[in-house]
Amino acid sequence: MITKNDLTEYFFQGIKSKHDMRIGVEHEKFILNKNSLMPITYDEKNGIKDILQKFVSLGWTPSYDDNEETIIALKKGKEAITLEPGGQIELSGAPLDNLHETCEETTNHLMEVKSLSEEFNFILLGMGVEPNLTVDDFPWMPKQRYSIMKKYMMQVGTLGHHMMKRTCTNQVNIDYCSEDDMIDKFRLMLNLESIATAIFSNSPFDQGSISKYKSLRSHFWHHTDQDRTGLIPFVFNKGFNFEKYTDYALNVPMYFVTRKNKYIDMTKYTFKDYLEGRSTDIKYEVTIKDWEDHLTTLFPQARLKQYLEIRSMDACNWDLICSQPAFWIGILYDTEIMDCVKNICEGWTKEDREYLNKNVPAQGLQTEFKSKKIINLAQEFYELSKKGLIKRKRLSKNGEFDETIHMKGLEDNLQNGCSPADCLINKFNTTWGRSTKPIYKELIF
Repeated sequence: MITKNDLTEYFFQGIKSKHDMRIGVEHEKFILNKNSLMPITYDEKNGIKDILQKFVSLGWTPSYDDNEETIIALKKGKEAITLEPGGQIELSGAPLDNLHETCEETTNHLMEVKSLSEEFNFILLGMGVEPNLTVDDFPWMPKQRYSIMKKYMMQVGTLGHHMMKRTCTNQVNIDYCSEDDMIDKFRLMLNLESIATAIFSNSPFDQGSISKYKSLRSHFWHHTDQDRTGLIPFVFNKGFNFEKYTDYALNVPMYFVTRKNKYIDMTKYTFKDYLEGRSTDIKYEVTIKDWEDHLTTLFPQARLKQYLEIRSMDACNWDLICSQPAFWIGILYDTEIMDCVKNICEGWTKEDREYLNKNVPAQGLQTEFKSKKIINLAQEFYELSKKGLIKRKRLSKNGEFDETIHMKGLEDNLQNGCSPADCLINKFNTTWGRSTKPIYKELIF
């Protein structure tokens, strides 16, 4: 029988050696019909199903949702391709040693998907929110879990469907070498999550016009589900540890459990209810797989599994996609740099973090904070991250470059005081003639 101690032990099992800290990336992108610029449905000719079947012919192993009939994911080695609610494609990368390997993996994946684009007549777009389409323009993908989620989200928020179908994100996964190391990194992630939102904001458009937000995607998350999103302030409480995160996760409403390829709706129960036998109409024995599935349905800005995930960033295009893991690795994988960042953030309060989280999606790098603008902090954190990457001394295969090579696009933006969203707004108001149409030529992968 599974106990609470087993659930807490799950996190302890994620502890890695200090000398074997890996990097994982997850990045999503929209797949749009090349002619109509509309999302591709699952079952249409040259649709998502056909694309996934093509991947199978190229050596990927399919995963099915319902008795080997509906392909909803692919695996090759430690990489996985998954299908998001509106047909977005996500690569969940392997845990890798350095950013050169991570960026090579990303490039290889994008090139492989692009190689199919002529045959299947699509384009790939990396942005936080698709700039022209409405929520109803996107189809629902045939995954059982999404049927449960979309119904539940209507009860707990106003923009959950927009988040599910209209958005893309890039995540960075970070290892921890002890419980204390997890705590330090978790707190830094939550202090800096809004800074990263501002730096990489890339969703300023809503249905063809400039919206009120630099990161419209972040605005959608604010109105999705307060029980499972946000800044989880208890991480900063004295005594926070793996057990306290377990307590948090236990008390969040569940979405589902799976048995024999079927998803069972559990939304009227918390995991604690389920663990303690109070889900009286569900007679299954609790498993660690149930716990793993539940942890993937918690959506705070930074999330704990058997590693830490930072989830606050919009998807970006090729110029910045490798800068996102680089920014975090430079800060979080060097003790001296972490201490420098902690000193800067020391004294930041719950109210400070909430202020940033609320205001940055609209104001971006121009957000006023403690007599500065976020752009000043962003530049300061960038320089510290760069130092951290130099100290790592991870060289490219030819020995010519350290990992800072992957920060070039970010460096250029910060020197100009702009985020991707700022650049897009400027082009929209000038060379693009107040049109978003050039995005589908200039900014696709």
